[in-house]
Amino acid sequence: MNNIMPTKNQQIKTLIDLNVELENYFRNTIIPQLFVDADLILRKFSPPAMKQFNLTVEDIGRSMEDIINNFRFPTIIKNIRQVIDSNEILEKEIQTTDLRWYQMNILPYMTATDNKPNGVIITFVEITRRIKDLKDQEKLISDYEILLDTISHDIKTPLTSLALAIEVIKDVSPENSEEFQPLLKMVENATSKMQTIINELTDTRRMEHKYKAEEELLNFEHILEDVHFTLNDNIINSDATINSEINVSEITFSRRKLRSIVHNLVSNAIKYKSPERKPVILIKTTQEKDFIIISVKDNGIGIDESNQVAIFSKYFRVEKDIEGSGVGLYLVKEIVNNSGGKILLESEPGKGSEFKVYLKK
Repeated sequence: MNNIMPTKNQQIKTLIDLNVELENYFRNTIIPQLFVDADLILRKFSPPAMKQFNLTVEDIGRSMEDIINNFRFPTIIKNIRQVIDSNEILEKEIQTTDLRWYQMNILPYMTATDNKPNGVIITFVEITRRIKDLKDQEKLISDYEILLDTISHDIKTPLTSLALAIEVIKDVSPENSEEFQPLLKMVENATSKMQTIINELTDTRRMEHKYKAEEELLNFEHILEDVHFTLNDNIINSDATINSEINVSEITFSRRKLRSIVHNLVSNAIKYKSPERKPVILIKTTQEKDFIIISVKDNGIGIDESNQVAIFSKYFRVEKDIEGSGVGLYLVKEIVNNSGGKILLESEPGKGSEFKVYLKK
């Protein structure tokens, strides 16, 4: 007979050769890899895995239960068991406690005899940079959406003033030329303000650095002057009083975004004034730990508790009879959240509201 059964020594030699090949593979790969058997015992690991997960030679032969803290990923044992039981590859993106992102692949290690999983091979490919790029792209898209909403929202006030001035000019008699001067001045101011806003909002250079508007050291009093100018007609028509208490003057932030925050909060404080009293608005800046707080407090109609979350939703409006697009507070929330801050609201119907914007120092 030509078919000769391999001797025991030949079988051992074959196993040794296979083991050497496996050892060489794990030794030379540049990817962190682990070989864990069906009993959850760590059998081999590549040198990059030793460095990444603080493993030592003494860890070979230990149960994964004993060294789970090395991987800073608590569900890894559950995932290994899932692959052994299902005999299917598992792929997932994970983040470890050191804030690094990995593409983790767990592959069943099959035996040639019974074609059953005898363990798993786990690979970790770092994708921290790719995840960061994706998040930056998402942030870029979000910023452009906010930009478009801000353009339409912030231009609305001077555009309305311009339209009103034009209507008045139509009714002025040619003989009364002196009446044209203040109206023309109003048109000039509104047009100039719209041009400034458009130039600021469409300047692509503000998006070049880390996909966000350029930050600079700002004087908060100057921001208040800008807002006061754009809302001057609203302030006069509502007979509003605006007081300020500036305890923190210098703020590092995007000029466009900070102006938009204050503009929207003050505009709303005027818009939702109480019919029973003249609007009084207090704008205050303070410092609390790592945050600079901008507070805008009014004595308006207030906001019912059931609406205090919804008002930050896009296009939501508390009072349908009051002119507005429902975009203002949504923009404020998006700008503040994207900068790592937060916005809080305290309000009582009939007594007024206070919005507190927390900006990181």
